[in-house]
Amino acid sequence: MSMDFAPPKYAQVMTAIQQRIRDGEYAPGDMLPSETQLVREFGVGRTTVVRALQTLAMQGWIEREHGRGSFVKGRPESPTERVRPGLSTAEHPERAENIVSVSRVPAPRHVAKLMGVDERTPVIARQRVMRQGDRVSAAETLWFPLEIALGTDLDKPDPLRHGVRQHLQAVKHLRIDHVTERLTARKPTKEEAELLGSSSPVLGVLATVHDPAGSVLLVLSVALPGDLHELEDVYQVS
Repeated sequence: MSMDFAPPKYAQVMTAIQQRIRDGEYAPGDMLPSETQLVREFGVGRTTVVRALQTLAMQGWIEREHGRGSFVKGRPESPTERVRPGLSTAEHPERAENIVSVSRVPAPRHVAKLMGVDERTPVIARQRVMRQGDRVSAAETLWFPLEIALGTDLDKPDPLRHGVRQHLQAVKHLRIDHVTERLTARKPTKEEAELLGSSSPVLGVLATVHDPAGSVLLVLSVALPGDLHELEDVYQVS
């Protein structure tokens, strides 16, 4: 029996697209071939192509726009090219169909603790869903201190075309410096289960986003259905 290791099919699709981006065949801003074209080219199923594109988007190689397609962002700056769902969530452009609710709410205990404020301190909660076809692929809640949201559009239900990170930088000149991120396998909350349409286990992401001084700009929570998402890392061993 051969001991050769064959990477999963979705990883082979990812590697081919990454190489084309490195070689300049796909330049920043270019639209990638459609999912149907990639299915035909690589001889794989649509689920495999979708998973490859989704992972490339999470790694920062491409940007997926609902109803339009996938566009090249370029080679990620990080040499490790690790998946960072917290940062990716802060960078998602929004569409009207992504927004579930935007409201002023008392900070939940775990959010208040991460922000360093008293429990039930008022915060702005921005709740969103991301979709993969007709299915919700992520349920997201972003909590902002009132002083951060003041003077921005973060407390309004209108979609942010360029994402939270770019909006904070453009409107308030606030720069994200680092993200503290925790990933766990867990059951979805009742609210997440309703949004996802399933009570199956999720990959939960809880992240605290800081400016260069260490102040908290936002706290975010993401529930990723376990049957749609898998985080994979490749790293050098010296």
